[in-house]
Order: sequence, then C-alpha cells, then structure tokens
Amino acid sequence: MRIFLASYQTLMINRGGPTYKILCLKDELEKIGVDVRLFDMWDYDMKFTDDDLIHIFNANIHTYPLAINLKLYGVKYVVNPIFYSNHSAQKIHLYRMLEAPFRKLFKRTYSDYFFTKYICDNAEMVLPNTRDEGNLLCGALGVKREKIEVIHNGVEERFAHADPSLFAKKYGLKDFILYVGHLGPVRKNGLNIIRAMQKIDHPSVIIADILNNEEGAMCRDEIEKSKNITHIDWLKHDDPMFESAYAACHTFILPTRYETPGRAALEAGLAGANVVITPYGGTRDYFEEFVEYAEPASIHSIIKATKIALEKKKNFALRDHIRKNFLWDKIAQQTVEMYKRVLTQ
Repeated sequence: MRIFLASYQTLMINRGGPTYKILCLKDELEKIGVDVRLFDMWDYDMKFTDDDLIHIFNANIHTYPLAINLKLYGVKYVVNPIFYSNHSAQKIHLYRMLEAPFRKLFKRTYSDYFFTKYICDNAEMVLPNTRDEGNLLCGALGVKREKIEVIHNGVEERFAHADPSLFAKKYGLKDFILYVGHLGPVRKNGLNIIRAMQKIDHPSVIIADILNNEEGAMCRDEIEKSKNITHIDWLKHDDPMFESAYAACHTFILPTRYETPGRAALEAGLAGANVVITPYGGTRDYFEEFVEYAEPASIHSIIKATKIALEKKKNFALRDHIRKNFLWDKIAQQTVEMYKRVLTQ
C-alpha cells in the first residue's frame, strides 16, 4: 500500500488548517509504518499500481484537474472535501437545478458546486470532517450516503504539555483573550472579532497574518487604534512560543462564520484554554458542551460568550475530551483502516 497526499498548489502559502492536517497525518501514518508521500506534480516518471491510493484534500476548482486525470488513468482516490456553506442544502440544491440549463447554453460555465460534486462522485470514499459536512454533501450535492465516512480532524498531543511561562516572560501577558488565524478572509469574521475584543475590558492578543486586501487593511486599522489588543505576526506552527500562547491565555475565541472544525480551537483547548467558537460548520461534533458558542454576525453575542468564558475557571474537561477523541494517532489509525478497505474492494 502506497498513499499519496495531494491538495491545491498554494497550500503551503496559505498555511491554514489543510496544511497542518496533511503534514500531521503524514507524520502519524509514517509512525505506524505506512508508505505515505506528498504528491509531486513534477515527478515525470510517476507511475501508479493497484496498491496506490491518492488522498485529495479540498474538493474545488483547484483539485478538479487532478481528479479528472486520476479518473482517466484509472487511479483510485479518496477525498476530504473540506466543504461547507451557511446556505442550506435545499438552497444549494435549488441553485444547482437552476444553473443546469445555463451550462447547456454557455459551455464551460461551472459553479464551485459542480467541481465539488464531480470530485466527490468519482472518489472511492468521501471523508468529511464533521457530520454536518457529510449531511450537506448528501443533501445539497447528491453525494451517495454509502460513500460517506466521517474522519475527524486531529490535534498534536504536544499542546497538552505547553509551557505558559515562555509567552508570559516574553510579552508580559497572562490570562488574556486570544485569537489565532488569518485576518482578511471574509469567513474569518475578523472585524467583528476585533470590535468585540475592543469592547471587553481585558487584555487581548491576536496572532495572525493580515492579508493584503480591503478587509485585511480594515482589520489592521482597527487593531492599531485598540488600547487592549496586542498583535503578533504569524508564528511558525512548531514554534514553542505558539503553543505557549495557547497555554498562557485564559480564553481562546474563534467566532468565525463557520469552522470545520477549527484546528486552532482544538489546539487551544488541549493546552487548557477556555474556548468560544462559532456554532456553524460542525463544531459541536468536536466541542459538544465544553465551550461557549457565539453568533458570529453579532458583536454582542461574541462579547457575551467571551465574558462568560472569562468568568469560568480554567479546567481540564475540554482538554481531556480532546485528548481522548482527537489526537492524531487515533485519527491516523482510523484513516489506515479506511485505506485498506478501499484498496481491497
């Protein structure tokens, strides 16, 4: 069995959830003896056998050409679509029905939904991160239910052993509110998060790269005029200071428009932080009732949920829950069992 992990070309520039998911999964699979490789588009001599399987991460226009060619050459693949929308399944289904006649009239006119559906329909297995994502794929795109197997995201155990003193010594901050992620993408809800932080009389820290777009510029302006917010440029994921920030904060907030499920919140929870998160995207699959949920469109809701979390003492209930269910070794073992079933069917 030889496994190739593949995704879109800008994966390492974006440095988001899929980036670390692929790298962490690769590491854990290698630990249990799996021959796993990063798909190399420049390998001129690439040849596949019946014992090879491609695992695609993201089902969209960027991975669509790969899926087409794998199908043409008879190479099996599975896909982790990383697909979600705040639109209902019924609304997306209606949109797809309305766009169908236009594709006949205007050739090569496709929506994002078309690409996602094609990749999922031709995969051996479809591997959503959450039950909500799986239900949306079936209801909105008509993906066959028997192809669906939820494989959750994982988190590295090292965050459970993070040392809060590293961050406290360098920045002189402890028990603060923390946000980690990109600022600039609309989905990340950066302006509402920053404006909520401004209205809470408590030290706040943002560890983020700020994109060079209109919303990114607005986020930067809001941070610069904030008296209680410290902005730290993006840290490398393996930097001990990164995990120390999680352990040093009191409450980690991720009230974005949706998360599937929010890798940073898993890391923060494992490090012992209280967590505030969006209810959208399947987050309840992971965080259940161990966190506070905030309505991302409402600054008032973000403030209220964050204050409730700040009033609670930090405890180990969320950490123990994450440790029991979502460490990468557990996720890797489930993934291997799925690979074996696909290659023997």
